[in-house]
Amino acid sequence: MGKKVMIVDDSKTIRQQVSFTLTKGGYEVIEAEDGADGIEKLKANADVAMVISDVNMPNMNGLEMVEKLKSEGSTVPVIMLTTEGASDLIQRAKDAGAKGWLVKPFQPDQLVAAVSKIAG
Repeated sequence: MGKKVMIVDDSKTIRQQVSFTLTKGGYEVIEAEDGADGIEKLKANADVAMVISDVNMPNMNGLEMVEKLKSEGSTVPVIMLTTEGASDLIQRAKDAGAKGWLVKPFQPDQLVAAVSKIAG
């Protein structure tokens, strides 16, 4: 198996689509349901190469998760995968350390290319 990638999204369908796409691309995928779950799973899986996260989720949204990871000194790269395209949200994500922003619905080859560029 290739590098581990975590998908954080409250939609089971999106998690399954991303997981299927990345598994086909040779990656191992871990799923989390929201930002809080993502942080817990990241602590339990220190070998995660990168995180793909939705923005709008219950409990802890994707931007809050990225900001918390940064405040805790995490260097795991994060790409936001969302229906949101607002420039203020994109800027907030970049300020928090997000490495990219993909808009849903995603193109499978674009997703794999982005992951391979960032996670290797």
